[in-house]
Amino acid sequence: MNFSDLGLAEPLLRAVTEYGYTTPTPIQAQAIPVVLGGGDLLGGAQTGTGKTAGFTLPMLHRLMEKPAVRDAKGRLPIRALILTPTRELAAQVEESVRTYGKYSKLTSMVMFGGVGMQPQIDRLRKGVDILVATPGRLLDHHQQRTLDLSHIEIFVLDEADRMLDMGFIHDIKKVLAIVPAQKQSLLFSATFSDEIKALADRLLNKPALIEVARRNQTNDSIVQKVHPVGREMKKDLLAHLIKTNDWDQVLVFTRMKSGANKLVEFLEKQGISAMAIHGNKSQAARTKALAEFKTGDLTVLVATDIAARGIDIDQLPHVVNFELPNVPEDYVHRIGRTGRAGSTGEAVSLVCVDENGFLREIERLIKHEIPKEIVDGFAPPAGEKPEPIVLGRMVIGEGAGRGFRPSGGGGRPGGGGGGRPGGGGGGGRSGGGGGGGGGGGRGGPPRSGSGGGRGGPSSGPRSGPPKR
Repeated sequence: MNFSDLGLAEPLLRAVTEYGYTTPTPIQAQAIPVVLGGGDLLGGAQTGTGKTAGFTLPMLHRLMEKPAVRDAKGRLPIRALILTPTRELAAQVEESVRTYGKYSKLTSMVMFGGVGMQPQIDRLRKGVDILVATPGRLLDHHQQRTLDLSHIEIFVLDEADRMLDMGFIHDIKKVLAIVPAQKQSLLFSATFSDEIKALADRLLNKPALIEVARRNQTNDSIVQKVHPVGREMKKDLLAHLIKTNDWDQVLVFTRMKSGANKLVEFLEKQGISAMAIHGNKSQAARTKALAEFKTGDLTVLVATDIAARGIDIDQLPHVVNFELPNVPEDYVHRIGRTGRAGSTGEAVSLVCVDENGFLREIERLIKHEIPKEIVDGFAPPAGEKPEPIVLGRMVIGEGAGRGFRPSGGGGRPGGGGGGRPGGGGGGGRSGGGGGGGGGGGRGGPPRSGSGGGRGGPSSGPRSGPPKR
């Protein structure tokens, strides 16, 4: 099957061909006809399988078929809204909209926090057909009455699983209360959880269900490998692998922002160009780092899980888990940055004794054992004992029970004690009351201390302007 067989308008086919694509991926081949037909869709595909084109192409086609009616002031109404969890992903999706719609007369814009609102207001006043936004900044504009969402015909919730992980469920519900009830709704997610299906039940009307990969399955085109290593040898091993294998483009994951910064400093001292991308970086710094990494001017991009959403690089050869994630599903998301859309890739994890429990949980999730290979000179020291891993108020890992307790209680991820990162004393997955630091739930450190930020359903009020 070719794109020309899917019934897309000629201007879209011309843009797709120029971009170098002729054959749709499985998610595109199945999703495009459904969306063209006007039905709701629940789409599940591993990251990197082309799901963005799976909804942008038919969305553009439908909007082109029905020209917009300008309001009394001659402005274009916003007719399509795409909601994404992160700034980087919003920018990537809007870039795809512009790429595929370059021969149409449709207009688009991207909207996220971390930058001034006035340029966004000025752009909205000119009118726009398609808006790609993060939830927080979208609601800021709605509260200030600088945009009108009453004409939305197509609503897309992209990366819905990460949206829930980041605690955006309340903001999503607010957006659903604002947009028209009668609309075409599309929900895309890399993984399907029970929470995702519950959200789909609320959002979608008799949707088509398309799932082109089993839930939480890793891509077969990715070669996975674990290097057991001593705790204090990880940085040296990473530098060794990059230099001896002549890696020139490596995406490296750390758990914490501070860890990302320290790793960048170390790599720079080793003569390896590196930059970090995470929520504490300014939007300008994040954009610069991503641009240099894409062009190959930067060898290593060190990222946290949330910041990495939206990193879409063709034929990215290497992903390294400098630290294993404590949430097994995040492993699938991380390594999905490589081996995208049919290309091959390599995912390497540097695992010390503290993380053996995380590794077991990951292997249980993906239902196979990851090959282990010790690199000469970097074997774990004999008798090295697991030590606790501290994430904010949580203590996790193999050494969590070794007499180490931060304020607010520890506990396993998602348990009654610490909850996910950002959970307070009573956290858990849904963000309970939490002692000190709020009931954060699943989504990152509590904001400004008092209420627990964008936690789960029971968390306190949002305190301070969040970084979206």
